[in-house]
Amino acid sequence: MVRTFKDYEYERPNLEQISSKVDALLEEFKKKQSAEEQGGVIDQLNVHFNYLSTMSTLTYIRASIDTKDEFYDQERTFFDEYGPMIQEINHKYYQAISESPYRDALEERYGKQLFALSENAIKGFDPKVKALLQKENKLDSEYSKLMASAEIEFDGKVLNLSEFGPYAEHQDRAMRRDATKAVQGFMGEQLDKIDQIFDELVKTRHQIAQELGYKDFVELGYIRMNRIDYDRDMVENFRRQVAEHVVPLVTELKERQRKRIGLSELKSYDESFDFVTGNATPKGNAEEILQNGAKMYSELSSETDEFYTFMRERELFDVEAKKGKEGGGYCTFIPNYASPFIFSNFNGTLDDVTVLTHEAGHAFQSYMSRGFEVPEYQFPTLEAAEIHSMSMEYFTYPWMDLFFKTDTDKFKFTHMADNISFLPYGVAIDEFQHIVYENPELTPLERRQEWKKLEDKYLPHRDYDSIEPLSSGAFWHRQGHVFGVPFYYIDYTLAQVCALQFWKRANEDFDAAWADYIKLCKLGGSLPFNALVESANLTSPFEDGCLVSVVGEVKDYLNSIDDKVL
Repeated sequence: MVRTFKDYEYERPNLEQISSKVDALLEEFKKKQSAEEQGGVIDQLNVHFNYLSTMSTLTYIRASIDTKDEFYDQERTFFDEYGPMIQEINHKYYQAISESPYRDALEERYGKQLFALSENAIKGFDPKVKALLQKENKLDSEYSKLMASAEIEFDGKVLNLSEFGPYAEHQDRAMRRDATKAVQGFMGEQLDKIDQIFDELVKTRHQIAQELGYKDFVELGYIRMNRIDYDRDMVENFRRQVAEHVVPLVTELKERQRKRIGLSELKSYDESFDFVTGNATPKGNAEEILQNGAKMYSELSSETDEFYTFMRERELFDVEAKKGKEGGGYCTFIPNYASPFIFSNFNGTLDDVTVLTHEAGHAFQSYMSRGFEVPEYQFPTLEAAEIHSMSMEYFTYPWMDLFFKTDTDKFKFTHMADNISFLPYGVAIDEFQHIVYENPELTPLERRQEWKKLEDKYLPHRDYDSIEPLSSGAFWHRQGHVFGVPFYYIDYTLAQVCALQFWKRANEDFDAAWADYIKLCKLGGSLPFNALVESANLTSPFEDGCLVSVVGEVKDYLNSIDDKVL
């Protein structure tokens, strides 16, 4: 009998007991006389690490599905509070393996990446910052709960933030504008609170960085993100190329959109409305979308068929928007059940399908690499992980008619235009975080002014029609990554450039491109970003000429479509 997610068992871990067991095993580890003997101890330690990861992941999933669930809210608070203790347990392990006299032989067995990750973990933690890390976790959860608390009266309903998605695409422009004003009414009411949470986060992170001996949090942020084979200068050069080569194309696309939907001026609340005949929308409810997903993945490959069947049989999806549910979407992995889990908020827009394919890309990768004996290899570093998700969106193009029927061409045009248009926004968020953490003394008002400057640089078409607090530079207040995972956002842009290469290759030779994608998924997190990119026969986004080449392909594709007739 298949055990479903609701039956996955949770218990609060006894951290003191686990810490004692880990300490004892590490003492045993140090006494071993060979890499083989030490490897046996590592395998025992990984049992405890997988258990801890399983319990914290179950808590996170269940608390985000229902933020009003008192039990899991308390358990989430427990992990927020004791997360640094878990980090300390891991820290001792990473120190032990890094200092092993048999390290070379251990690297032969487990791969160099485990030790590169271990060294970063050591650099990013010290027991003396535990209290500050607890504060950081608490502030992040406070922001998530604040966003999930939205209950906004609009159009005769009470809506959360995710449920406003369809109104952004409404054919009635007044409805689009009024929906934006309703959302921003809530955001305006919370403006000071959000600014306060972020201000405390910035100052707390800066203090952690300084306690650990770094000049600023940017240095520590890169270490936390495990940027092993590239640095901030390479990232800055990439941002510069986006400003030079992508911003002009996006400006052209926005002008093309303005004409297509018959407006004299394109306002921010018009940007999600693509066609006067209405945007592409999936034809079916959440369950029908999931059923179409089963047909799509059964035809794509035997591997995706097996994976999707596994997910459906175990009810490893929670996709419908509902009251008290956190916004957004994510995929995570539950080690002791070898199970990916997909969370999202379907709202009747094309995002329902792209989120399904995107998060399924993450889930498929973790399913394909679930056999690794090294837990750290379950997922790669985040910028590499996003290659799997974004590429899956393109590999599933041939099946989009299942979801969109007569709207399929509309969907593909919108999807591609949106993806290339995302790049400037993605790097703007990244540059914003560099500015913020290099200048932690900035006031909330000064931070919003800095964001306005970045919008002028990367999003020159953007016009908020004087709607506050958007016009005052608060757009980023809804970008959860800025609060919860600093410096993550650039990863989406790097991965998009890789995913577009897979799109191009799939158009030329689908089977060869898919074979390289499978290979990439099976590698999990066993290599750093650029090495994974190379293993999949892709060009690194940091390589000069790569971005220009990709942008040229996309421009030709979009110019080949007469979007005025869609």
